[in-house]
Amino acid sequence: MPNRRMVKKENPHKINEEIRAQVIRLVGENVEPGIFQIKDALVLADEIGLDLVEIAAEANPPVCKIIDYKKFLYELKKKQKEIKANATKVVVKEIRLGPNTDDHDFNFKLKHAIKFLQEGSKLKVYVFFKGRSILYKSQGEVILLRFAQEIEEIGKIDQLPKLEGKRMIMLVSPKKTK
Repeated sequence: MPNRRMVKKENPHKINEEIRAQVIRLVGENVEPGIFQIKDALVLADEIGLDLVEIAAEANPPVCKIIDYKKFLYELKKKQKEIKANATKVVVKEIRLGPNTDDHDFNFKLKHAIKFLQEGSKLKVYVFFKGRSILYKSQGEVILLRFAQEIEEIGKIDQLPKLEGKRMIMLVSPKKTK
């Protein structure tokens, strides 16, 4: 088995003795804000029983805060997780039609499209042309425009029918409900 090196995970912030500046600006809840020598700030942090953490290294002098570093990292991760959870995930559903789709099939796919839009998904409706059926481009466009007309109350057309290779594609997104 090859010899694996243990890689030390580096902290995103400098803490306590890792801070190289001689003079720092100190902020925090338990301390009087001001400019301190690094050794005085370390003694102050040690007396309180917390860590001295460099928050803004680019500032002149660097800004440091006396806090519980583990708790600080935990709250940072918690905030990032919350932001990620609140981010909207866009789902795109596809509906495939043919250039000669019958009324029954059209209505069946229309019901599915309405359900998808009500769930908040985007739609990619396309007519697929097989072989020589590409000759019926106008029929495909008519079917897509009819589809758009049927769902105009709950969906808005993002992209009108457009031919891309053997597919004529139309994009639909749900209308915002008030």
